Amino acid sequence: MNTEYTAVVKQEGDWWIGWIEEIPGVNCQERTRKELMESIQATLKEALEFNRQDALAAIGENYVEEKIAI
Repeated sequence: MNTEYTAVVKQEGDWWIGWIEEIPGVNCQERTRKELMESIQATLKEALEFNRQDALAAIGENYVEEKIAI
């Protein structure tokens, strides 16, 4: 599994906002940059786990997992 992702972050007014470039829907907003980075990391982990669970539920039985590197 890819262990590095790209967070794009910026401060807008009193808030820090950020997204993960590689995974749609992973975005967060927090009061500090530190809080944002912690929040976006937790959100990314949750999104990856939800996607994994969805894929396994959809595939059913008798499947093979293949690692793919890009």
